[in-house]
Amino acid sequence: MAPQQQFHVLAVDDSIIDRKLIERLLKTSSYQVTVVDSGSKALEFLGLNEDEQMDQDVSSVLPSDHEQDLEVNLIITDYWMPGMTGYELLRKIKQSKSLKDIPVVIMSSENVPSRINRCLKEGAEEFFLKPVQMSDVNKLKPHLLRGRAMEDEPIINKIEATLEVI
Repeated sequence: MAPQQQFHVLAVDDSIIDRKLIERLLKTSSYQVTVVDSGSKALEFLGLNEDEQMDQDVSSVLPSDHEQDLEVNLIITDYWMPGMTGYELLRKIKQSKSLKDIPVVIMSSENVPSRINRCLKEGAEEFFLKPVQMSDVNKLKPHLLRGRAMEDEPIINKIEATLEVI
């Protein structure tokens, strides 16, 4: 029963030190963690082909073809990474029909208000300043619970519709 209740977090950071820190903090809080070092590897893990993610038909088919045994309940990503920024990763996730409801948290060592506001406006749940601390990790739970409730909503709607028929 416990493994079903455990949340799975995908952590994305090009810095090995920051990846290890966030991984340790998340595991200490009993989260299952997958770490990758780039936005493109995150998209690959999520089943989104970077070149084709804008095509809604492709993005709605690919995740089921590339389904992991474990669904991702939250993504935490560094803002500034080579190749693809955390902001670009956030936008691709929010544009994907199948991934848009996954909560995304951005983290950065730079306190730039315009950057923070832009990420929050684009759909990030939180913006953490590095180094990430346990108090930051504790702020993730409500977003994880809300994400899980959204996943359960279609099932609840089906049950309610069935009860109305009966």
